[in-house]
Amino acid sequence: MKHIYSKYFGTSEKLLAVLIDPEKHSSSSILSLINKVNQSKIDLIFVGSSLSSHSYNDFILELKTLTKKPILLFPGNSLQLSSNVDALLNLSLISGRNPDLLIGEHVKSAMQIKKSKVEVIATAYILIDGGRKTSVEYMSNTQAIPRDKVDIAVATALAGEFLGMKCIYLEAGSGAIKSVPNTLISEVRKQSQLPIICGGGIKSKKEVVEKWTSGANIVVIGTAFEKNIDILKEF
Repeated sequence: MKHIYSKYFGTSEKLLAVLIDPEKHSSSSILSLINKVNQSKIDLIFVGSSLSSHSYNDFILELKTLTKKPILLFPGNSLQLSSNVDALLNLSLISGRNPDLLIGEHVKSAMQIKKSKVEVIATAYILIDGGRKTSVEYMSNTQAIPRDKVDIAVATALAGEFLGMKCIYLEAGSGAIKSVPNTLISEVRKQSQLPIICGGGIKSKKEVVEKWTSGANIVVIGTAFEKNIDILKEF
């Protein structure tokens, strides 16, 4: 049953997601992480990587045996697909001008996604400068929107909404020095009716609350958990 979007995205509740990169975990480390996730108030699990070029079926099947929390695929390319997730964030990198990541990878994967019957959430993926060049910026061969170009970020988000996207993902990139500016999130929130996901460079509970207060519906934490898994207790 397709219900992830209506249950988690179509709500005024503020949610927290953890991003798990399968390339950075062994069976033992993922067990430790998921045990802590299960004991926390994490709402959603995102799975994805900028580097991998293979399916995550086995990895996600393992996760499914360890947790009842919803698992959403956050793919870096069309090869990372899995039919075992609860939903797919079908990312279109609309802040860049790389045709492969605007539509090319989507065409390659369209029939496979159709056959999988996985719930698809069309996502306007927007890179914002996080203070240094991140993996996603390098691998996508695109430039992030400068932090101070709020008008460009807002116009880009609106373009995604007018193209029929179901949510906006404001991303500073994994391991970013700085997170997406709160003022930028606020301006996007004022102009767009879509749910906003925000991730990249968020290192503290204070920052999470700031993103929520600024208008983000879902805040995503990745690198902070990778560096210190016990930070889950704080969140």
